[in-house]
Amino acid sequence: MKKRAFLKLPELTLVVFVLVSSLMLGFSSGGFIINVKMVGFSCLSAMQMGINTVTSKATAVFTSVRDMARLQEEYDALTEKLKDYEYLRRSNAEIRKENERLREQLGLLQSVTYRNIAAQIIGRDADNIYSGITVDKGAMSGIRKNMPVIAIQNGSVGIVGKVVTVGLTTSMIMPLYDSSCNISARILNTRDQGLVSGNGSIDAPLSLGYIRKRVLKDIHYGDIVVTSGENGNYMRDIPIGTITKITVLDYDSSLEIEMEPIIDFSRLEMVFVVDQSAQNEVAIPQAVKLDASGDKK
Repeated sequence: MKKRAFLKLPELTLVVFVLVSSLMLGFSSGGFIINVKMVGFSCLSAMQMGINTVTSKATAVFTSVRDMARLQEEYDALTEKLKDYEYLRRSNAEIRKENERLREQLGLLQSVTYRNIAAQIIGRDADNIYSGITVDKGAMSGIRKNMPVIAIQNGSVGIVGKVVTVGLTTSMIMPLYDSSCNISARILNTRDQGLVSGNGSIDAPLSLGYIRKRVLKDIHYGDIVVTSGENGNYMRDIPIGTITKITVLDYDSSLEIEMEPIIDFSRLEMVFVVDQSAQNEVAIPQAVKLDASGDKK
């Protein structure tokens, strides 16, 4: 049995005729031309939109990178300014603290009867045999050998030692903890007299000797020991230290007493050399002052 053809010749002819007629009708009315223009316009618009999008993105990226670089520069500049501000703030705070300390010292120095010469510590001799402290004032400033030396710490005046060597512009002080230093002293509340001696080291306690055993009940830990003022070496009633230990020895008629110095020598920066031959004429030490803007003057 033969297969039937999909379209017969007359039917195929009719279909071709209809298609040709439609094409001719479309070209004659201009419809195909308009559609081609619309298709071309759509493609061109899509291309332009894509190009514009890519260009906009590239411009945005470039602008962002440029802005980021500018912001980084501004950040670095502000960071440097902040560092400068912090430095100035700390400097001003330190200057104010130094001025307050000097004002306190000035107030306490007014109670010292004799003339005093302010001196800065510029060196320390770490030799175990002789523990000297060098200061930046000498004979040209009126300093002489054996002058007593005091300092001010934590609102209190205390003995540092005495001058043992004098140059034109520098001097050396023997501190009271030196093993060669001996100071005539009294216990402040009982007025019992003894002798304060150093033990050769800044970390070692001072010794107070020749205090009789019979006054044991009258003295206590924390009692202040001051200069007696005898022999003319030191002024009277200047604090030396406080009692930290009391030992009773069976074979000795005196007590063995240890003391802690009033002055913390490890933090000592400035001292005052006392001229007992002249009355006090207090002058403001060379403090660092601030003007209205907070700058140094």
